[in-house]
Amino acid sequence: MPDFALFIAASALLAIAPGPDVIYVLTRGVSQGRKAGLAAALGFASGCIFHTVLAAVGVAALIRSSELAFDLVRYAGAAYLVWIGIQALRHSSSFSIEGASDAKALATIYKQSVIGNMLNPKVTLFFLAFLPQFVNAKAGNVGLQMTLLGVVFMGVTIVVFGAVAIFAAMIGDWVRRKPAIGQRLNVFAGFTFIALGIRVALPDMAAK
Repeated sequence: MPDFALFIAASALLAIAPGPDVIYVLTRGVSQGRKAGLAAALGFASGCIFHTVLAAVGVAALIRSSELAFDLVRYAGAAYLVWIGIQALRHSSSFSIEGASDAKALATIYKQSVIGNMLNPKVTLFFLAFLPQFVNAKAGNVGLQMTLLGVVFMGVTIVVFGAVAIFAAMIGDWVRRKPAIGQRLNVFAGFTFIALGIRVALPDMAAK
């Protein structure tokens, strides 16, 4: 079986590395509070299931071999992030902490995070490159091993991103006590998502 201890350590380091996903969770936590940040964290973690399945069945290899397919998925993900940012700027009242506490709003944040993660082909390719490094070919059933590793990675992501969300919410609580700053949180969040979309769309700047 895979070396889960080493895999968990490597996964934790990779999960906390700066990237669009971490910034997204931070932004949600700061601008909308702990529940919104945790919903975003859970959404990104859930998206790992999708990438694990792709890597396990080899679809990720097809995406890697086709530059057009890779670019199409990448641009779709970038456009989705920009769309979220524009919605935040247009409907600031629905992007406030008051609007992020009910179940419907949290479900929307979760769904957006899952879709955003699924539309990031770099995550798919990352899983294809990362998971096999910890597979024990002699143990057999490589697909099952990769699935187990994907589930473990998802668990690690929940813990790490959850901690980021809680920390971000603490910062947001402090900021909201400063009226001049708190009123600009929605604008900050909107432009952050738009910037993330642009970053994902540019090959030289895109990150996991």
